[in-house]
Amino acid sequence: MKKKIIIISGDPNSINSEIIYKSWKKLNPYLKKNIYIISNYDLLKKQFGILKYKIKLQKVRDINDFTNSTNLKIIDIDLKFKNPFNVAREPASRFVLKSLNLGHKLSLDKKKVKGLINCSIDKNLLKNKYMGVTEYLAHKCKIKKNTEVMLISNEKLSVSPITTHLDIYKISQKLNTSLIMQKIKVINLWFKKILKRKPIIAVLGLNPHNAEMKKNSEEKKIILPSILKLKKKGIKVEGPLVADTIFINNYKNFDVIVGMYHDQVIAPFKTIYKFNAVNLTLGLKYLRVSPDHGTATNIISKNKANPYSLIKCINTIEKFG
Repeated sequence: MKKKIIIISGDPNSINSEIIYKSWKKLNPYLKKNIYIISNYDLLKKQFGILKYKIKLQKVRDINDFTNSTNLKIIDIDLKFKNPFNVAREPASRFVLKSLNLGHKLSLDKKKVKGLINCSIDKNLLKNKYMGVTEYLAHKCKIKKNTEVMLISNEKLSVSPITTHLDIYKISQKLNTSLIMQKIKVINLWFKKILKRKPIIAVLGLNPHNAEMKKNSEEKKIILPSILKLKKKGIKVEGPLVADTIFINNYKNFDVIVGMYHDQVIAPFKTIYKFNAVNLTLGLKYLRVSPDHGTATNIISKNKANPYSLIKCINTIEKFG
C-alpha cells in the first residue's frame, strides 16, 4: 500500500475549499490516489457548489478505503452549519479540533502516512490566544516544551522565529540561551538529515541596531552567548545581525535566518517570496506542513485565491515524507 498524504481542510470560514479545488485540478492521478481530506462532506459539497466547481467527492471511512480512486476522498467530521462560509464559532472550533486530532492520530503511523498538511486555521478556534497549530500539534506529540520549530521555507531561503504566537511585550521575557540553542539545533539537524547539508544560519538581534550591544541588552546577555556555544558545537551560525538591513541583500548569503519573534522574519520573507513557501513544523513525530497564508476571509467565494503554497505543501511531503 502506498503511503498517504493527509490534508485537513481547516477553518470552514476561509478560502481553503477554493485552494483545495484549484490544487486538485493540477495534481496528477498518482498523487490524487494517495491524498485523503479530513473535512465535512456536506460542507465541501456546498462550498464547491457556491463556487460553481465541478468535482467528484467520495466519502470514506479511513485511509484504507477506495485506495485506487482519483476522486476527492473525504474522511467525514461532524459539523452543523446553515451558511457553509459563515459557520458559527463554537461548531467551527469543535470541527477544527476534531480534524486536527484525527490528522495527528493518523500521522503517527509512519508506515501508512507520508505527512500531514493543514489548511489555514484562525488560531482563535483553538481557544488559546497564545497557541497556533504549530504549538497545538507539538502539545499533541508531547514534545519537550518549546523545542518545536516553525520553519517557513522555499528552495532559496528559510526563516524561523524563536518565539511564535506571542505578544510583543512578552518576547524578551521568553528568550533565553537554552531556547535559542535548542531551536537552532533542531534546524541544523533537519538540514543535515533531510537536505544532506550543513546550513549557514544567520541569527538576528532583538532590539533596533542590536541595542548597540549594551551589556544589559538581550543581544549581549542571551543571543551572543547562544551563538558562541553553537559555534563550539560545529554549527555554522553568525550573529547577532541587525534585523533592519539583512533582508536588503545579505539574506542571500544564508540558508536560514533565525529571528527572535514571528513578524521579524516572516513579514519580510513574505514580501520577497509571496506564495512561494511552505510552513514546516520541525521536531514533531511526523512531517507537518501548511500553506504560508491565512484564511483570507476578505476574498472568500471570489475565486481569487492562489493555490501555489498548498501545491508546494503536497510536493514537499511527496519529496521528503
